[in-house]
Amino acid sequence: MTFDEIMQFLKDHENSDAKKVLMRHGARDPFYGVRIADLKQVVKKVRKNHQLAKQLYATGNSDAMYLAGLIADETRMSKQDLQEWVKDAYWYMLSEVAVADVAAETPYWNELAREWMDSEEEMIACAGWGTYSAAISIRFNDELDLEEISKLLEVVERSIRSAPNRVRYDMNHFVICVGSYIPELSEKAKKIAGAIGKVSVDMGGTACKVPFAPEYIEKVIDRGNLGKKRKSARC
Repeated sequence: MTFDEIMQFLKDHENSDAKKVLMRHGARDPFYGVRIADLKQVVKKVRKNHQLAKQLYATGNSDAMYLAGLIADETRMSKQDLQEWVKDAYWYMLSEVAVADVAAETPYWNELAREWMDSEEEMIACAGWGTYSAAISIRFNDELDLEEISKLLEVVERSIRSAPNRVRYDMNHFVICVGSYIPELSEKAKKIAGAIGKVSVDMGGTACKVPFAPEYIEKVIDRGNLGKKRKSARC
């Protein structure tokens, strides 16, 4: 599919109900509210395509930008590409999913994650925590700095209450990922999750809820999935 064909596909698959919900979460025009299942029809045809991903992301259309994350070739994405993408990731589905999942699959994920986590801009900070969490979910533990991750758990414990709205969600998710994917730090993650308790996040007046980290981690352990990694950050 060409760029023009994809943009027409997005227009043809507009979902007004989904669009209304997504706008309450932070999405803004221009976009069509295309379902992810429909976006994946394009992914099957296009697969990974670096130039097409960059074209789509540059449109400013949230559907196209999210799709760009799904088809981005992580082997060709430069740090500069990702720095440009994160600046334009104006709501969380772009920052903590589309951008973060691609960044987590690149060799410079840690450098970008740590830089972004320290940003005063909420969505960039979300991308940082999202990138680190995604990396934890896919990378073998010998590729991870467990001492650094242990210290980041303590950062979450100290600062989650005062963090910006959506960053609180991603910090909570970080604790869940550590507790679920790193057996050596699972007990510490559970302890900190318990100390944090329920995390309050404004979900835009929707029915979406923030996962309760202690229960989530326990369910992973009970299912026998502790330490089981994902094949890809993107799904």
